Amino acid sequence: MNTPLTKNVAEAQSATRQYKVIGTRPIRHDGADKVTGKAIYTADVQLSGMVQGAILRSPHAHAKILSIDTSEAETMPGVVAVVTAKDLPGLKDQIAQLGEGAVNLKYLGANCLAHEKALYKGHAIAAVAAKTLHQANEAVQRIKVEYEVLPAVTWCLDAMKSDAPLLHEDVRTDEMGKTGDTPTNVDMHMLFEKGNPTEGFAAADVVVEREFTTASVHQGYIEPHAAVADWNEDGHLRIWTATQGSFTCRQQTAELLELPVSKVTVTPCEIGGGFGG
Repeated sequence: MNTPLTKNVAEAQSATRQYKVIGTRPIRHDGADKVTGKAIYTADVQLSGMVQGAILRSPHAHAKILSIDTSEAETMPGVVAVVTAKDLPGLKDQIAQLGEGAVNLKYLGANCLAHEKALYKGHAIAAVAAKTLHQANEAVQRIKVEYEVLPAVTWCLDAMKSDAPLLHEDVRTDEMGKTGDTPTNVDMHMLFEKGNPTEGFAAADVVVEREFTTASVHQGYIEPHAAVADWNEDGHLRIWTATQGSFTCRQQTAELLELPVSKVTVTPCEIGGGFGG
């Protein structure tokens, strides 16, 4: 919004300082590669002898996994491996400082492949590696999973209620450093204040209170989710993926697979859009 004040400030600044970027049209150094098709996205990375992966996902928003039968999928043509949560290291209930904050490794591992429960629709249950993507997709359909469907909530305010179905029986709310006694879906409660809000509202000429909701929308990036991994005989794991946090990706992978960080290298490829999501 332009007002006489902001206009005068802008004119005063422009008169005293020449900006190198603000008010100019900087060159998009990656623009030419993207519009000509020269840019290498993760899905463009091809390695010799590379196999393709496909994932079986939960059709339920909340369900206990009673059994997983992968025997038929393992005998399908071209199948190299079929993995479930039991093939991952048994990660303990421990906190690790990863990326921007503390993460419970048990929950991080369960999000990669569901352990005892599917926690959301689309939660990864099993994965297949095969010589072709078609073979991997065919084998995934042969995996048999028996579920016990549990009550689910699809609205955050309902999930925060005391009588809401619990995703994790062992989660207690950490409220300003004090841990609660009862299971809950609320992992942490933090309060930020500056000054005295009560006095501020009391002294205000007008107080407007509203609630706003927004729809859940897809970010619309121009590439598919993809990752390429090469685990060599020397024990070094190399990963190509679309990420804005290559060091976080490296550290989390090392923790999940119980590898030294020095044994993991992550190469970030072009990203089809960065939105902070």
